[in-house]
Amino acid sequence: MFTLAELEAVLPVVRAAVPPTPQLAWPLLAARLGAEVVVKHENHTPIGAFKLRGGLVYFDRLKRERPGVRGVVSATRGNHGQSLAYAGARAGVAVTIVVPRGNSAEKNAAMRAFGAELVEHGRDFDEARIHATRLAAERGLEYAPSFHPDLVLGVATYAYELFKGAGELDAVYVPIGLGSGICGLIGTRDALGLSTRIVGVVSERANGYRLSWESGQAVATDSALTFADGMAVRVPDAGALQLIRRGAERIVEVSDDEVAEAIRILFSDTHNTAEGAGAAPLAALIKERARQRGRRVAVVLTGQNIDRSMMLEVLAGRTPSVA
Repeated sequence: MFTLAELEAVLPVVRAAVPPTPQLAWPLLAARLGAEVVVKHENHTPIGAFKLRGGLVYFDRLKRERPGVRGVVSATRGNHGQSLAYAGARAGVAVTIVVPRGNSAEKNAAMRAFGAELVEHGRDFDEARIHATRLAAERGLEYAPSFHPDLVLGVATYAYELFKGAGELDAVYVPIGLGSGICGLIGTRDALGLSTRIVGVVSERANGYRLSWESGQAVATDSALTFADGMAVRVPDAGALQLIRRGAERIVEVSDDEVAEAIRILFSDTHNTAEGAGAAPLAALIKERARQRGRRVAVVLTGQNIDRSMMLEVLAGRTPSVA
């Protein structure tokens, strides 16, 4: 995907806005799971999620190579949109974001606060994405996909920090939305010449990548009704799929109940807030605790942006429902 030199070249671009986030081994998680568990805290960025890294690299190249672009439009459930809004504002480029109807009110508010124009359209991310491509054509804007080489290269900087800072790891668990996070992790591991096993995590209610992993080609699902909206994708990206199939060891499905319990555990054992996708790696590790006993394992807490009402429900011991 990229060389180590290419990855290290974008570190200054990212670190101009995002200081290195910590990777911490939490003793309560170790006691609970019988393994040393390192948490990569991507909830500690200016947007509360790892996606910002990719947006910064995307806009850095855009300003250098395509300075005449009138504006950018994309689709999101939240963190990708916050990334583009934040990075676009720094670059002086207007950003329009399409979200599905009923999207997280607090993520919507954050995107507007970072300067994005928000458009609501469709029942889910994939319908919003199709509308965003139409808007790009109608308005003469650049369409920014959720999976793009610059986005992958940018978010790969979190993996660089993790591997450099945590020492030798037997495995890393990472959620899969459209694929930039796991592909950046795979690319960094390979660029550094490491043997760490990478485990992708999907929701059992949005399991297109797991189905695609088995079939060898992109398999869409009819719905993606999970409260872990960072994984709520129906249509896998074919390019991302091939990279994941070559570089990940396996894909694990987790239920919404398991994700909700992982959010509660992260809150009690580390006093950190996690959104659904951010807690999914721990949910998968808990599911595979016997397999990882006695090993050094990392989980990527990709984001913390969960609505207050949903977090209250989770902390009360319930699992948020999505119709």
